Amino acid sequence: MEIGEIYKYIPTSSVGKVADIRESDGKVWVFLDYTQLWYDAAFLQPADAGEYKVISYKEKEKSTKDVLKTLEKELQDAEEVDISQMAATGGG
Repeated sequence: MEIGEIYKYIPTSSVGKVADIRESDGKVWVFLDYTQLWYDAAFLQPADAGEYKVISYKEKEKSTKDVLKTLEKELQDAEEVDISQMAATGGG
């Protein structure tokens, strides 16, 4: 395993390029660029270049902005709901 090679994290099928490798307490940890997370090398397998999708900083920024807009809209919609219209009526 070397920096720059493409690997897949088996449990989630996340694919990324190896950006850093470290050893700690007898385990080898690998940092994948796609997820920006460290993985136990025992759970990684080599992946084909076709499985790796490069995401630019601009795409990540746009994606984050889209998520924030969606969340803001949902929050706004939730604040506009009149719960009295959904409540049960009657003296039961």
